[in-house]
Amino acid sequence: MRRTARLSGIMAAVLALFAAAVLTTSTAAAESNGGVRVMPLGDSITDGLTLPGGYRIDLWQKLVAGGYTVDFVGSLFNGPAALGDHDHEGHSGWRIDQIDANIVAWLQRFTPRTILLHIGTNDMFQNPTGASSRLGTLIDRITTTAPNAEVFVATIIPLSGADATVRSFNAAIPGIVQSRADAGRHVHLVDMFNALTTGDLADGVHPNAGGYSKMATVWYNALRSVPGSLEGGTSSPTPTPTPSGPGGCVATYRTIGTWGGGFQAEVTVRNNGASQLQHWTVRMTLAGTQRITNLWNGVSSGTNGSVSVGNAPYDGTIDAGGTTTFGFVANGDGATPPSGISCSGA
Repeated sequence: MRRTARLSGIMAAVLALFAAAVLTTSTAAAESNGGVRVMPLGDSITDGLTLPGGYRIDLWQKLVAGGYTVDFVGSLFNGPAALGDHDHEGHSGWRIDQIDANIVAWLQRFTPRTILLHIGTNDMFQNPTGASSRLGTLIDRITTTAPNAEVFVATIIPLSGADATVRSFNAAIPGIVQSRADAGRHVHLVDMFNALTTGDLADGVHPNAGGYSKMATVWYNALRSVPGSLEGGTSSPTPTPTPSGPGGCVATYRTIGTWGGGFQAEVTVRNNGASQLQHWTVRMTLAGTQRITNLWNGVSSGTNGSVSVGNAPYDGTIDAGGTTTFGFVANGDGATPPSGISCSGA
């Protein structure tokens, strides 16, 4: 009974905030400064019900401070003066299938270079079954309609009263993203779930100001990690690959995003040899108190200090000149990269 009452309260908050959004979010003439077109895409978390403008406020400020010229695009418009471009595609109360039903028209109208996708929260309440499959379908439609766009797909943030459902949905997203990336699509994983806690929520669903600021930081770091997603600004240093190891295997490490007490990283494994690799292993030593809490597309023998990551059963084979990637989320300060990174393959 207590759990049911709690969920009912959250749903009431969602419905009340949806009604408020109808009054505060509007369609207006697009703002444009001629910069790189970026589409914030999703539901009320993108819209910013508890803080009109949401993560877009701090993200805009970070982009300006970084010297980037960006044009937020979308059919909706809201936010304060501190948000220099109010356009977005964050539809309050919408599920994945509703975004999917409209995405082609939006992409054809606004032709974004970069897309920031955070969607699935309403599915957790309304129809969680099959949500991950619907997300895959949406991503496929985006990449088919806009094959040159850089698509950043976020795990959804924590949700009070639905932790297990959210975790189950989020667990499927790395594989969904990786399979599209392996097929040559410009799709990138962004771990938003581990950047926030339920303490960062204003109403159990939507972030408070601090939570939105954390989201902005994760988006900003993710954007800067992908060459071409932002043009005309200060870019991140190019990751330095390790020397070729046995079998011509090379590992390149990069930090995807950081937040207070944690970070997300990605390691690209490249076969620089002349023949196909059947399996690979990357070894590295994590700095200080860094500890891996979640790892995908690989099998790890440890979580801190000296760590060895071998291929998963499905990604051990790498053709000559080909690549694969694994990623992880870790606690600790992400400013210091691991030392002694090496790669071996056969």
